[in-house]
Amino acid sequence: MANPQKQQINIELGEKEAEGIYANMALLMHSPTEIILDFARVMPRTPKARVLARIIMTPMHAKLLQKTLEDNLNKFEKQFGPITVHGEPHQAANPIGFEGSPNSPGEQK
Repeated sequence: MANPQKQQINIELGEKEAEGIYANMALLMHSPTEIILDFARVMPRTPKARVLARIIMTPMHAKLLQKTLEDNLNKFEKQFGPITVHGEPHQAANPIGFEGSPNSPGEQK
């Protein structure tokens, strides 16, 4: 069986997207066919956070993202030292930070 050639993809990054969005909170939800990641920013003394970006992907792509993120975090820690996560395990009463949500896509916390 012949090896398929890898296709090169040119990726364009627009000026607005290149600025990026700072998020310090992520909400994750899933259905049988999709993984939904909502990214938000929580500010001190502000009782409300607004979702700034929503990414919807297949479970397979989410798994590939997980592996790539793990690989990059390992490389980061080898170069800069361990990343300390304060306050583990994360408590729902203190919603600042990244957290997972068992809710279905239409439910709110």
